[in-house]
Amino acid sequence: MKKRLIPILGLVLLGGGGLVWWLVQPKNFFYAGTLEATEVTLSARVASVIETIGVKEGATVTAGQTLLTLSGEDLKLAADIADKDFRRGQQLFASGSITQATFDLLKFKRDQTKLMVAWCTVSAPLGGTLLHSYREAGEMVAPGTPLFMLGDLSEIWAFVYVEQPMLSQLALGQKVAGFLPEMPGRSFAGRIALIRDEAEFTPKNVQTRDERSRLVYGVKVVFANPEKILKPGMTVEVKLTDKK
Repeated sequence: MKKRLIPILGLVLLGGGGLVWWLVQPKNFFYAGTLEATEVTLSARVASVIETIGVKEGATVTAGQTLLTLSGEDLKLAADIADKDFRRGQQLFASGSITQATFDLLKFKRDQTKLMVAWCTVSAPLGGTLLHSYREAGEMVAPGTPLFMLGDLSEIWAFVYVEQPMLSQLALGQKVAGFLPEMPGRSFAGRIALIRDEAEFTPKNVQTRDERSRLVYGVKVVFANPEKILKPGMTVEVKLTDKK
């Protein structure tokens, strides 16, 4: 009887050890979010006709690169006249023929018209990808007319929403993994860049009413995107680890 108890006891101990090992292993939790990127809409600042468009949708651009030029013929004419008036004003002011206020007004008009001519050249404020081009050469545009949308896709992010018990397991800079449903087996390295301090209701894009009624905390997860595989609007599944 004693000989039979030994292997049984060994199995119990082995099973207990396995249970302890299972309990201390980190548990993985998956949260879904929608990818976003830094996006900038460039709009016309003066009324004129589009003369040239130097880039196409999908092109990679650098900061300061010229994207579009407006003809600005009337603006260039006004700037030329204002410059000549200012030069004459300099001589008249030096001789005491005009007041300081009149001279300042001439200088203001010269600088203003010069600036408006400069606005006829639309340049990229940042490096990135030209996501949208809204106009064609030859079109007349007014101030405020959207021309392009630029996006910096080198770094892209998503917000996921976690409940309070999970917060103690998260920290700024913590590494996470992201997965695309359409690319099984491929993971994307990311990090936690922001943990919001205030709770909020789950965003409306969550499918069920019960889930939308929960109070959760937004966690911003950032992914390096050198291959430009990740795109704004994609759904990403983020794996967070409960380290308890």
